[in-house]
Amino acid sequence: MEFEKVNQCPLHGSGVGAEPLVGRRLKEVFAAWLRSGDEEVQGPLDVWLIDGQGGSLHVTTGSDWCLIVESASPHEGYDMDCWGRVEVAPIGDRTPFAAHLGEEVLTVSEECEPKTGRIALEVTFASGRVRCGSWAGDLRLSE
Repeated sequence: MEFEKVNQCPLHGSGVGAEPLVGRRLKEVFAAWLRSGDEEVQGPLDVWLIDGQGGSLHVTTGSDWCLIVESASPHEGYDMDCWGRVEVAPIGDRTPFAAHLGEEVLTVSEECEPKTGRIALEVTFASGRVRCGSWAGDLRLSE
């Protein structure tokens, strides 16, 4: 019988851990946003946490509502015809990570469920924390 890690998603695997961020400064954060016509842009589809040493951690959700964490750099935006356009850009002040740019990551922790794997990642700074979670298949960022 093969042992299955608790944080491993049956469809996407276990991805990577966010531990390499600990002790590093959050230099930049990029996000992917879906823009459809004149509608107000909702929360990001993806975020990329880029540390002061050039490491890039991509956080997004899977089709089975897991939270995917992988080593990857931001990609270009793309057009989805009548469904809108995905724009990829620095976050500005549009996510809770904006308040922590330039700060050192003190700790990271994960929340997992046996059937889905990772469902949340919490990144802690001296001035607070940011929680990345999967909720009904959407990426949710909160303080």
